[in-house]
Amino acid sequence: MKRFLCGLAAVSLLVDGVGLAQADYVFTTLDVPGSTLTEAFGINNAGQIVGTYFDGAGTAHGFFFSGGSYTTVDVPGSTRVDANGINNAGQIVGRYLDAAGTVHGFLWNSGSYTALDVPGSLATTAYGINASGQIVGDYRDASGLIHGFLFRGDSFTTLDVPGWIGSTAHGINNSGQIVGNGYLLSGGSYTLLNVPGANFTYPFGINDSEQIVGSYTVGPFTIHGFLLDHGSYTTLDVPGSVLSQTFGINNAGQIVGYDIDAAGMAHAFLAAPVPEPATVFPLGIGTLGLLGYAFARRDVIPLSSA
Repeated sequence: MKRFLCGLAAVSLLVDGVGLAQADYVFTTLDVPGSTLTEAFGINNAGQIVGTYFDGAGTAHGFFFSGGSYTTVDVPGSTRVDANGINNAGQIVGRYLDAAGTVHGFLWNSGSYTALDVPGSLATTAYGINASGQIVGDYRDASGLIHGFLFRGDSFTTLDVPGWIGSTAHGINNSGQIVGNGYLLSGGSYTLLNVPGANFTYPFGINDSEQIVGSYTVGPFTIHGFLLDHGSYTTLDVPGSVLSQTFGINNAGQIVGYDIDAAGMAHAFLAAPVPEPATVFPLGIGTLGLLGYAFARRDVIPLSSA
């Protein structure tokens, strides 16, 4: 499965308060036609979405959703594809399994696929890409340990949180800030992210406003999505769902993820924030009103994760 929180020697982000607020969003279900399960992982500022779906035979394919249409993302020769992240130029990153069962990362750019393999690794997965083409993900080394990585053009840099047994890197914004399994990396410093009262916290996505989404667990089985907005955590659950996870957020605050409904079916979703009604106070000729908006948003383990 994609991510698991380990111990940390890093700066802790303290958040006061008991319980989390609930988010005010409009939810739209995104199910690839004919699929048995759909998960959404990434969204760019144009509202283009990527993720994974399972066909009737149980095979996983990546998908690209734009303008109301779904396009399958399948790396030639692969037996499974997960499309995990997309930037504003429409470049897509993810992972695929080859015929031998080996996991490779990939970059899709203008119709061309490029494999992304950390040298010497047993498996590589790419999760996020920013406007500069910087890519984050994780890899398994020869001893079986998991490490995060940052890829810049032609070189990989390992990202290991000091004191951790294993690290991953899930999301990156255009400022180069990175979120992974329980942390934010900004300006060379790691900060622990922990939803109050949660057993585990899994950040997955970060936008240019430093809003972070992910999932958290309470007890052995309860999973919720969350938004972290400058120190304030908000729960994000699809109404009526028994489980919700959030993975990607764009600069408009639109969030994607997946949920499991009461019948046990999994669906991808798009969550659009509902702004508070604007109130204008007349203060004389030429006076401007005050416009307020409220936002709220959601690391855990997607069903399609290995």
